[in-house]
Amino acid sequence: MTRIAIGSDHAGFELKSHLIDLLGAEGHDVVDLGTGSTESVDYPKFCAAVGRVVRDGDADLGIVLGGSGQGEQLAANKVRGVRAALCNDLYTARMARAHNDANVLSMGARVVGIGLAEEIVATFLATGFDGGRHQRRVDQIVALEAEF
Repeated sequence: MTRIAIGSDHAGFELKSHLIDLLGAEGHDVVDLGTGSTESVDYPKFCAAVGRVVRDGDADLGIVLGGSGQGEQLAANKVRGVRAALCNDLYTARMARAHNDANVLSMGARVVGIGLAEEIVATFLATGFDGGRHQRRVDQIVALEAEF
């Protein structure tokens, strides 16, 4: 069982609700960090909350959702230790985990449909980090993060 933190803005709310139900039915422990409706909100606080929970080890992975997923990825990546990846297709979901050891998935609810979103999440969760030469690169990213 994987513990997954999830958050969204208003544009991602319906997809977030769907994924919470799906992931829960699959046996995952899902932590919903908001928002709670389709009423317009600013996404940074929700995405940062997901990042903090992942960083602190209170969740194994995170998911952030918005209209495009772009701003959500940027906000989550401001949390030290987060490697959020915008994945609106299966290839980037697989590579984000395998090569970058991404720990937060970002998606655009206005970009992907529910079926594709389900496949992206499944791919992200099922893919492990390859390590090897990729570990060296992740270590360099971590060093850059510490530097700035």
